[in-house]
Amino acid sequence: MNGDRLEGTAKNMGGKIEEGFGKATGDVKSQVEGTVKQAVGAAQDLYGQARETAGDAAAMVKRQAGSFEQTIRENVETRPYTAVAIALALGWFVGRLGRAY
Repeated sequence: MNGDRLEGTAKNMGGKIEEGFGKATGDVKSQVEGTVKQAVGAAQDLYGQARETAGDAAAMVKRQAGSFEQTIRENVETRPYTAVAIALALGWFVGRLGRAY
């Protein structure tokens, strides 16, 4: 849980308390301010959740890229002739893409 989520949750709870206090005393201004603080807190909490999700996704992509690189490295080291044949086929295919008929 990051700082934005903690602050958002705290603002949301403070807003609920302020709204409840406004309802108990009949103070409409406190009720409205409490509702606004709840909305601000909820928005900040959602922003924090989005930041966490983006960070998790970036970490996963980084791990996957590393494992893909390791797989290619192992295949080239254990099967060099196959790797060369694949490289030649890819080169031929890319060369055919650029040729005009």
